[in-house]
Amino acid sequence: MSQLLSNFFKETTKPLTAGRRPWSVFLDLTLLNLPSSIHDVTTRITQNVLHFSVNYSIIVLIILSLSLLNHPLVLIALFITLIAWLSLYFSRDEPLWVLGYQVSDWVVLVVLFVVDFLIVIRGGVLHTVVVGGGIGVVLMLLHAGLRSTDDLVADDIETSPYANLLSDDDGDHNAPTGGL
Repeated sequence: MSQLLSNFFKETTKPLTAGRRPWSVFLDLTLLNLPSSIHDVTTRITQNVLHFSVNYSIIVLIILSLSLLNHPLVLIALFITLIAWLSLYFSRDEPLWVLGYQVSDWVVLVVLFVVDFLIVIRGGVLHTVVVGGGIGVVLMLLHAGLRSTDDLVADDIETSPYANLLSDDDGDHNAPTGGL
């Protein structure tokens, strides 16, 4: 049974963790410096959040979990809904069928959101979740605003499916262009 659950979690989370960047790159203190302008801050935040979105999500989830340690039943219930999110929404490739009817992704999204909201309200932890989430978002924005993005462009080009189109090397410069 434990092997079955282990395989389920590995297969379910594989697509989600594929975008996770190495923690050594994420936490490289030599890349932290003050931005030169407001434009620089917004550019850094945008690029870092896009590049490190999985890392930031993991950190915010850890902070939320730590904030709910005093409410173990709510934490367990939210963990169960996290499993539902992973299996019913994020990692599903084929349509979901219930009693012979196809359920749209939008319905799954709304139902899971309502279940999470009811757990938070019924557990009396709305304030705790808002504060924990706020702390996570502030830390994310602080890191994203202070972390330089100079190293991200080359990394994104290397991992892009369009890398050969974006590279400086055009290959054969004498190749015909297809014109007359």
